[in-house]
Amino acid sequence: MKKITQFFKDSYGELKKVVWPSKDSVIASTKVVLVSTLIVAFFLGVVDFILVRGIDLLF
Repeated sequence: MKKITQFFKDSYGELKKVVWPSKDSVIASTKVVLVSTLIVAFFLGVVDFILVRGIDLLF
């Protein structure tokens, strides 16, 4: 039981050292991820469309 208690005390102490990002930083990072995801999804959709059309022309 003593080891478990010490583990939680150590974990709490480590969490105090964490530098959490600001709200503005999180929002900016989220926007970058969403825009990047949309761009990649659009690109992959275009590539898929082209490949499907190419295969349809062959067969």
